[in-house]
Amino acid sequence: MHKIKIKHLLITCSLICSGLCVSQNKITKKNVDLMIINAQILTMNKEKKVYENGSIVIKGNLIIAVGLKNIATKYNAIKTIDADGDIVMPGMINLHNHIPMVAFRGLGENGVKDRLFKFFFPLEKELLSRDLIRIASRQAAMELALSGVTMVTDMYYHEDEVAKSVAEVGIRGVLGETVMQFPVVDAPEPYGGYEYAKKYISEWKDHPLITPAIAPHATYTVTPEWLLKSKALAEKENVPMLVHVAESAGEKQLISERIHPIPENKSIIEYLEDMGFLSDKLLAAHVIFINKKDMAILKKHGVGIAHNPKANSRAGTGISPAWEMYKMNLDIGLGTDGPMSSNQMDIMNVMSYAASVARLPNNDDSRFTPYELVDMATMGGARALDMEDEIGSLEVGKKADIVIIDTDAANTQPNYDPFATIAFTAYPQNVTYSIVDGKVIVENGILTVSYTHLTLPTIYSV
Repeated sequence: MHKIKIKHLLITCSLICSGLCVSQNKITKKNVDLMIINAQILTMNKEKKVYENGSIVIKGNLIIAVGLKNIATKYNAIKTIDADGDIVMPGMINLHNHIPMVAFRGLGENGVKDRLFKFFFPLEKELLSRDLIRIASRQAAMELALSGVTMVTDMYYHEDEVAKSVAEVGIRGVLGETVMQFPVVDAPEPYGGYEYAKKYISEWKDHPLITPAIAPHATYTVTPEWLLKSKALAEKENVPMLVHVAESAGEKQLISERIHPIPENKSIIEYLEDMGFLSDKLLAAHVIFINKKDMAILKKHGVGIAHNPKANSRAGTGISPAWEMYKMNLDIGLGTDGPMSSNQMDIMNVMSYAASVARLPNNDDSRFTPYELVDMATMGGARALDMEDEIGSLEVGKKADIVIIDTDAANTQPNYDPFATIAFTAYPQNVTYSIVDGKVIVENGILTVSYTHLTLPTIYSV
């Protein structure tokens, strides 16, 4: 009888203790805003860590935990997304664009010679306005968000209007106001974009999603004096600087004719180094016509590279030595160029293009593995913008910029290698969630902001 009482007492104490422990566990769970569970997580960190059944925990705009599925038991989330085995990866970065040009997408597609000067610039002069830039930018930002692009780097006019639209949709933007040698829609005087940029940078500098920048258009449309003025402003305000560099075979001759003679034995990169223009604040777009010496110069100065293989091949411009730059550890990421150059703005399509244009001329299918392509689409873009401490990978302390890709779709089955699935198999339509700064902006493939149809001016001559 005594033993039975003791046994009951022990059981009772055990149950009480268990209840207290369970209660205590509930009390000590941390409250968070968002969790993603049951995910195939591609962290894109230095260790190349992949969690086959993992969880990510977000509080505010930051990732506070990432790892195996059991970490989720430590938190109470306001919202939990069950990925159900889908791929979860960092948001993709479109490193070079002119998003308001979505208003003219599909025009001039019939082999127009000297398309930039004889079609693009006249079209913009005739039809661009502040309102059209804002409206077109909003549609472009929505398209980017739906395709899993959580950060876009842009250079255009009325960039404050671009900033409004990008921020309204909820993606990030490094957005550069264009400086050019002739009058444009927002600058009636040559190089008027410089003063516009000063005001714009001041107004947008502390925005959580928008990083304002200055964008001297190109080496063939901006004099050394104004290139250096732009650099000085970028350094003073601690903002990026965006420019087109070594984009065409005839660019050196064009610079000599329009701007400043370049000695025969100097490359465009050497020309820019000699004038003191190169810096780690510079993001150079295209960078096709360069050699190993030029690559070493770019690396020495910490210049970021925006590789746009789809636009380059579509225009027949040339093949960038992107593979060589990547292997030399230059900071290189992927871009689309504007919607009149590549038409589509997602980065998934660009990954496969990057591999194809690197492999075909060299008869080498080892160039750009699936992992390396995804790296360029995420961390590569972050490194090129000197933002690798904030975005580009799924790590504790980084901004919660995350996309989820459906692996149950007809085109994403089977999913043997998630990196190959992303780089070569998935479509933008396979993106089910886009999360930026901890906020869900695409849910179940649908934008959380209202969609507005783009109203365009009537164009009678294509």
